[in-house]
Amino acid sequence: MEKRRVGSYLLVRHLGTGGMASVYEAVHEVIQRRVAVKVLHPEAGRSTETINRFLNEARAANLVSHPGLVQITDFGNLPDGSGYLVMEYLQGETLAERLEASGRKLAPEDAVQIGIQIASAIHACHKKGIIHRDLKPGNVMLVPDSATATGERLKVLDFGLAKLIEVREAAFVKTHSQAVLGTPLYMSPEQCEGAGRVDAKTDVYALGCMLYEMLTGRPPFLGDGPG
Repeated sequence: MEKRRVGSYLLVRHLGTGGMASVYEAVHEVIQRRVAVKVLHPEAGRSTETINRFLNEARAANLVSHPGLVQITDFGNLPDGSGYLVMEYLQGETLAERLEASGRKLAPEDAVQIGIQIASAIHACHKKGIIHRDLKPGNVMLVPDSATATGERLKVLDFGLAKLIEVREAAFVKTHSQAVLGTPLYMSPEQCEGAGRVDAKTDVYALGCMLYEMLTGRPPFLGDGPG
């Protein structure tokens, strides 16, 4: 890719693209620190709702101090108005990739260890009044860590849909009560009915769906479409 600068960071490699933003490996030009930079698509940057979700991701991730949550260290805007987040650079694989490589199932002891780490990270969020609202295998990353008993540490990613409860009045995102946001295979019934109604139990439901999938090789409910 053509070298591009974002703030003090030089983008060196494209890591992935989603509906709202692209993620790059980057290096701070002065101290040579390696990071990941998430850059809003220019068209998404024109949407107030999308920008608010982007800001909400930075705010939610930094309200909680927990080793199982990805660290966001900086935020800024490009000349075209697009926002960007600077995050810790993680080397590993998502839980979705691990499931795909393992034939869709994990050993029960591996599923338990992953479930414990997800529960710990989400419990820390809930104590701060934060609901993730989009827990799924693609938003959980497994990275090598020799300091843990299993040799790897779990990181929960993507707080763009997070709902801040205790700081509701100061939250950047105010979702319409009838909006349905999330990933249908892992969404609780109340979340499917409307994003404004969810509480911490919606993350517990999503974790249950993920544990079921890790043990059986498929999500608990399948259908031909989101409905």
